[in-house]
Amino acid sequence: MTALASPRTPVLASARRGLSARAGSTPGRLTGLLVVALLLGLGFGVAAVSGVLQRSGLVDDVRTRSGPLTVQSQQLYRALSDADATAATAFLSGGIETPAASRRYQKDIAAASKALATTAGSGGADADAVEQLTTQLPVYTGLVETARVYNRQGLPLGAAYLREASGLMREKLLPAAQRLYRAETAQLADDRDGAALFPFVAVPLGLLLLAGLVVGQVWLTRRTNRLVNPGLLAASVAAVLGLLWLTVSWGALAADLRDGETHGSAQVQTFAQARLLALQARADESLTLVARGNGASFERDFQRRMTDLVGRDGKGGLLGAAYDGADADMRRALDGAVADVAAWRGAHRQVRALDDGGRYPEAVDLAIGAEKGSAATAFGALDDRLGGAIDAANGRSGRAADAADGTQTGAAVGLGLLTVVVVVGAAVGIQRRAAEYR
Repeated sequence: MTALASPRTPVLASARRGLSARAGSTPGRLTGLLVVALLLGLGFGVAAVSGVLQRSGLVDDVRTRSGPLTVQSQQLYRALSDADATAATAFLSGGIETPAASRRYQKDIAAASKALATTAGSGGADADAVEQLTTQLPVYTGLVETARVYNRQGLPLGAAYLREASGLMREKLLPAAQRLYRAETAQLADDRDGAALFPFVAVPLGLLLLAGLVVGQVWLTRRTNRLVNPGLLAASVAAVLGLLWLTVSWGALAADLRDGETHGSAQVQTFAQARLLALQARADESLTLVARGNGASFERDFQRRMTDLVGRDGKGGLLGAAYDGADADMRRALDGAVADVAAWRGAHRQVRALDDGGRYPEAVDLAIGAEKGSAATAFGALDDRLGGAIDAANGRSGRAADAADGTQTGAAVGLGLLTVVVVVGAAVGIQRRAAEYR
């Protein structure tokens, strides 16, 4: 049996031939050019505007969230270390600690509590670290207060409570604060890297759009013998301006963020780490004296931290390594810090010589006294210098983030308007040529 042909087959074949013929005709090609131009124009505009908004959001996070939280977590770490060093030093004053030492300790605890509350309220902090700090900080302050009570009564049990408090600080509180600081620093780095990421989607689309517009104009020139198509020319100029605006604003943003990292955040980390080592070494120095002949382990910790800070020869360690890549301001701060450490080491050697020679009261005076050449004076100069360097580097990082945010001002609106010019210009330019064939 022979199958009957469907009566619709000739109609479909005829329709296909008609479509093929139209696609191959000049009006069909103009329609195809219009569709491609519109798709590329809209794609470029959407990618460019959404990319700008995303970068602006990440930069805003650097300015208002991850950046300040990193500073808060660093201040938390520093306040805890300073509280431990201050408590140990105040214990040497004999019976009643000086008002200045008491005020400094209370200020440190208040600053640590405030910084902890700020980081905990951010929602993105290390929950385990926050919980450990929240639960153990009151325990630490309770041990310190108990140590003070016994010390005022002249009982040696106070030294045992102080050592327990310092052990809690070093074994639980400071490691938790360090984890929190590292987590916030990593989040800051992620936000900064995300904001500085090259617009891999928008730029290729923009280049394809520009290439398509140029090819379309060349083809129209050959087809119509008309040198300029005003609509396509306007679209091409808008595409060029959009690409330039996108790439230049991104380049300026990335440069500002790199400057903020190199001369801001990186220097903060260096000086903050150096300051923490110095604070821990100061606590070790005081606890060695508090132990009254049983502080060999604290003395070893002191020497180890000093080696970490400046090396055995006084020219290496953390501060020595920081010279590589440092700018002029950082080098001056490093030079001063190295000199302060050298003065502190010299005073510490005298303290140990006096203590080991049985002249304990004189050793304590040299360790905590305010006179020139004392260990306390050298440490204070070092701590103030490092604190000033940290504040300066934090300020530079903040200014760089503000500058990066400024590079995106008006970019989303401007790129959106240029996208409209591209789309309208391409549509008008091509439609006018197509109308000539009707």
